[in-house]
Amino acid sequence: MNKEINNWVVQAKYDLDTARSMLESGRFLYVLFCCQQAIEKIIKALIAKSTSELPPRIHNLVRLLEAANLQVDEERTRFLRELSTFYFQTRYPEEISSISKQVDAGLAKSVCKQTEEVFEWLESMLQ
Repeated sequence: MNKEINNWVVQAKYDLDTARSMLESGRFLYVLFCCQQAIEKIIKALIAKSTSELPPRIHNLVRLLEAANLQVDEERTRFLRELSTFYFQTRYPEEISSISKQVDAGLAKSVCKQTEEVFEWLESMLQ
């Protein structure tokens, strides 16, 4: 299972790096999507570590935290609930157009910063 956990972590870090690159290039919608993916994958690494099983094939970050038996304060829960929506909203063309109009540099930068903080906290639990 250590190899499986490592694979999740490697992919999570890749997604976080991609979010940063998308921020620099001005592709703000994809910052949000990659941030969601980074957090999803680091939580799945924690699930794999704590259960020695493959994580569930779901994308809701709050539900994944529950599967990992992690207690999270209300502020982080609210952020993760919002971040979860970007997985779905960036997958369908009709929604991409609508949400793209709502996403600007300020929002993307804020989400990326919060993601980095939550990511660091979650990753520390893998040590």
